[in-house]
Amino acid sequence: MEMEESFDAEGSFDDASCLSPQSPGSTSPARRQNKEEIKETKITINCVTFPVPMSTPEQQLLKPSEWSYCDYFWADKRDPQGATVPGFEVLLQKQLKGKQMQKEMAEFIRERIKIEEEYAKNLSKLSMFPMAAQEEGTLGEAWAQVKKSLADEAEVHLKFSSKLQSEVEKPFLTFRGDNFKKDMKKYDHHIADLRKQLVSRYAAVEKARKALADRQKDLEVKTQQLEIKLSNKTEEDIKKARRKSTQAGDDLMRCVDLYNQAQSKWFEEMVTTSLELERLEVERVEMIQQHLRQYTTLRHETDMFNQSTLEPVDKLLQSVDPAKDRELWVKEHKTGDLRPVDMDI
Repeated sequence: MEMEESFDAEGSFDDASCLSPQSPGSTSPARRQNKEEIKETKITINCVTFPVPMSTPEQQLLKPSEWSYCDYFWADKRDPQGATVPGFEVLLQKQLKGKQMQKEMAEFIRERIKIEEEYAKNLSKLSMFPMAAQEEGTLGEAWAQVKKSLADEAEVHLKFSSKLQSEVEKPFLTFRGDNFKKDMKKYDHHIADLRKQLVSRYAAVEKARKALADRQKDLEVKTQQLEIKLSNKTEEDIKKARRKSTQAGDDLMRCVDLYNQAQSKWFEEMVTTSLELERLEVERVEMIQQHLRQYTTLRHETDMFNQSTLEPVDKLLQSVDPAKDRELWVKEHKTGDLRPVDMDI
């Protein structure tokens, strides 16, 4: 980034020599000293004026200890391609990235829903298979309950997938709808317009600075020529040149004032808008946190409901009695209780 000296209106025209040049011997050192003081205290980077680090008392953060957006995005940066990216653009990209992350989270939950729905479908299908349907007795009852528990579990997973859709996926998709990007563009255009105005004001300052330097140089040359009798310029010519130099100084002061007003407006809007973006980001994070907590709540509920489907199975398994099953089977399928005896002659 090109660094140029800034213009401090408060310290530049307090000395009358800056407005009405005198002999080089008396004015040049003062101007050189003044310029050196300016260089030591302020610099202008991409048309924004900053204090030189270590040359002035350390600035206090607007929101100390909060790592607030309004304190850390005043300078521009370079992207990997070398293009200049304003600090505010970095904040906007964070917002748009957050919107994309939110969308991808919704897509992830949608895939989870599909898995749950497919799992429920397969459980329900499996529960209707006639495998081991002829098992009898207390074991047969327990086996039938195992199969039924699959159908009950399938219902649990269907309800889980439905709640995931309504209580997690949908909020992710609907939070800040289509108008969000439009709002971000409005912020972008607003700050960019203020920055463009600041650039224009800075260009006017540089133009006025050059005009003043030219007027001062012209006055010095005419004054020197008069002193050494190299010109027949009259005192009126000198006064005219001095008036033009003074006017150029006034023009420069006016341009600096307009520049400072433009920078102050840009500063105020940067603070206000960056704090709004900060609020929006906090809101987004808290929204996602809330609904991911709902996801875990639903997941725990699903585990509890699944556990409840196994309780009847556990109860019937405890009642399985091989002796009882043998008794029931024998009663139903016996072929006779008379045993063979020896044959008589």
